[in-house]
This record gives sequence, C-alpha cells and structure tokens, in this order.
Amino acid sequence: MNQAARRALLARPHPQFSIVEPCALLKVPRSTLYYKPTPVSDDELALMRRMDEIYTKWPCYGARKMAAELRGEGHLVNRKRVRRLMLLLGIEAMYQKPNTSRNHPGHKIYPYLLKNLLIDRVNQAWCADITYIPMAKGFVYLVAVMDWFSRRVLAWRLSLTMETDFCVEALQEAMSR
Repeated sequence: MNQAARRALLARPHPQFSIVEPCALLKVPRSTLYYKPTPVSDDELALMRRMDEIYTKWPCYGARKMAAELRGEGHLVNRKRVRRLMLLLGIEAMYQKPNTSRNHPGHKIYPYLLKNLLIDRVNQAWCADITYIPMAKGFVYLVAVMDWFSRRVLAWRLSLTMETDFCVEALQEAMSR
C-alpha cells in the first residue's frame, strides 16, 4: 500500500480515538495529517508567468541566466528560488545533452557504404539530414539534401509535421537539378 492510500485511511479519524496508534501502525507521520498546504501567492504566480515568458523567448536559459534576467528586471530572486520554480513549471534549459548518439542494443546497425570509397568529384555521393528548429509555439522540421564532396545544399524543405512528403519533394527537386 502506498503512502497516499495509507493517508486516505487516516483522512477522517474518529473524534473519540487517538490518532497516535493508527499512524504508528500505518507508518504515516502525524504531521502529514495536520499540514494544510499554503496557496501560492499572487507575486509568485506573476513571477512564474514572467519566467514562462522569458523561457519562451530564450529556451536556452538555465536557472543562473534566468535569475540574472529577473534581477535585471527588478525581481528579488536568487538562483535556488528560480531553480525550484523552474522545476515546478516543468521547464529546463535546452542544450545538447551528453551521450545522445549511443545506439540501442536492439536496433540494427547498417554498414557504412562509403567507408573505403574515395569521393573526389561532385555528384558522386549525396547525403540527407532531418532536424527540427524550435519555434515559439512548437517545432518546424527541416530536411536538406547535400552533395558530399562540395557540401552544397542541393534542396531543402520545411514542414510543420513529421511526414515523408516534404522529404520526398526535396529529394525529387535535388534529382531534377
């Protein structure tokens, strides 16, 4: 039985009986029964709203940079308070996390076909890549087809959805050139 279920059993204790023994039997601290959560103040809500606006504009800001930005606007905050509020809001700085290129043991590994090939002229080998660009309200997906030797972008397309149509269009445009 989890902590919430045990607390639910003690939610309405009988007025004639002590709460000490049931709390000891269910291993629930008595202080949790008497605690009344305090509501979030209007100043705190305004600060969290401003933090959300800053994060939307600069998603790479962490707690330190966010605290500096808020202090520059006249808010009395420190890094620890900003970090706590960022955790409460569910936001974190967007940056390249380590080990993002580790392969999954269950995925098939395809051989690198250009390993022993000397690429010394244009149109000998092409490559394509898909990435996303974060925007204020979502993402835009970008596909680019490039020539491997000259590194020239042969065709590119943007899309709001991760469907195959825009990738095929970019490849067809590159082939027609």
